[in-house]
Amino acid sequence: MKYIILNKPYEVLTQFTDEAGRATLKDFVHEPGIYPVGRLDFDSEGLVLLTDDKALQHRLSDPKFKVEKTYWVQVEGIPTAEALAELQKGVYIKNIKTAPAKARLLSEPPQVWERFKPIRFRQSIPTSWVEIKISQGMNRQVRRMTAAVGFPTLRLIRPAIGPLTLEQLAPGEYRELRPDEIEKLKKLAAGVVVTKRRR
Repeated sequence: MKYIILNKPYEVLTQFTDEAGRATLKDFVHEPGIYPVGRLDFDSEGLVLLTDDKALQHRLSDPKFKVEKTYWVQVEGIPTAEALAELQKGVYIKNIKTAPAKARLLSEPPQVWERFKPIRFRQSIPTSWVEIKISQGMNRQVRRMTAAVGFPTLRLIRPAIGPLTLEQLAPGEYRELRPDEIEKLKKLAAGVVVTKRRR
């Protein structure tokens, strides 16, 4: 079995083919027979897990197993305590309320790489970074959540899925998981780690 994590760059599709000729995973990952677990939007960056372990892939992708994903979100403006509380309780997206999230304002910007296309910047409006942790997987969920509380997303990076982190991977780089990471993943898929870590 193969287990790989990739730091997906900005404007890359989380799939291996595209009829429109956009960048895909095949431009970075040269391992046959592996597929992404879930997806990360074209305009988002960060950790993507790929494997040929179909049972693990299915369990990690299934919302009922509540695998927590961490996002660093650069937003327009500085979210208020009220806005963060709304994210924590869940917000409505097209009449569907999101599950409660973990959300906090980061006191310092995370140490991340420069994006090859800079974010749009308005001199009169400051930006800030928020850490959001969710276990759902609605379409463009994090972006829609921050917009719902009045703070549009400018940049979105996923540094972690469950116990897996990017560590020092640069955009476009990937590595095989260590045995201890694979063991943690399998426990997570079996519903063991998540429950204990949240206490």
